[in-house]
Amino acid sequence: MARILLIHHSPTESTRGIADAALSAAQIPDLAELGDLELVEVAALEPDIDQVLAADAYVLGTTANFGCISGALKHFFDTVYDHVREQTAGRPFSYWIHGGYDTTGAEKAMEAITTGIGWKLSHDPVVWTGAVEDSHLEQVQEMTATVMASALE
Repeated sequence: MARILLIHHSPTESTRGIADAALSAAQIPDLAELGDLELVEVAALEPDIDQVLAADAYVLGTTANFGCISGALKHFFDTVYDHVREQTAGRPFSYWIHGGYDTTGAEKAMEAITTGIGWKLSHDPVVWTGAVEDSHLEQVQEMTATVMASALE
């Protein structure tokens, strides 16, 4: 079984909806035909090194706060980074970032951290500002499904 971690910080109703869209990828019928996949939701404030090591791929989600990723996701990486970097290098991942006005700093932080940890981007990130529209949720679901499928490769 391939295990994919959905690691996110979703403090509001609209950001919770984004996480739910990612989780809904596990229900796509065509994805189930590819193989035995498990999508596990992980709160960014509850990092678990063993869980990260046991995963085959990662989907990350964050808001853009004060020009950076959420403090919760930063805490996650601060906790696990040194413990998982070598063992998880090359594993597939992607992410979403939702911001009110600007995501530039959050994008740079995410790129720097994930480059340092050595994960392989398997789908273009989903990044936007403003309201959460149905099209954004569909993009997050598609991105998650792609990461899940890439865990089988």
